[in-house]
Amino acid sequence: MSDPIQATIAPEIRVKVADYAVAASGTIATIGLGSCVAIVLYDPDVRVGGLAHVLLPNEAMSRDKSNPAKFPTTAVPLVLEEMRRLGAIVTRVRAKIVGGASMFGNLIPPGGINIGERNVTAVREVLADANVPIVAEDTGSDYGRSVYLFLGDGRVEVRSLRKGSRVL
Repeated sequence: MSDPIQATIAPEIRVKVADYAVAASGTIATIGLGSCVAIVLYDPDVRVGGLAHVLLPNEAMSRDKSNPAKFPTTAVPLVLEEMRRLGAIVTRVRAKIVGGASMFGNLIPPGGINIGERNVTAVREVLADANVPIVAEDTGSDYGRSVYLFLGDGRVEVRSLRKGSRVL
């Protein structure tokens, strides 16, 4: 006999680095964001959401370009299309972005590349091009974060060892 309490708990989908998920119930989470950026997309009318954990700002920074979830330019259209298949309407979709930290800023020489900043800038540009407004963000600084999208209400919880938890 199955546990009745367990049966009522909606599933949690875990998104790894350079990966994404789209769903209409439960929770989508990604753990341990550093310089990567979590792009959280949500249509409140149908309660469909998606989360992409992008690794690099553009394809030019990677030898392996085969994974579309690795870059914002390919991850955002992919997530939006899968959300549309679940009933989302792109004009209703709103974004929240998290991450883009400079985890080892003290090791970057003056004028060096801050990959976290570049990831955040690239994500903002791609979302603007897709006409998806960013309604909240928790980006930059020098600490890691984990992100949880609760599909029932669109709440995004950001958890950090250094800064605690906050809801976007």
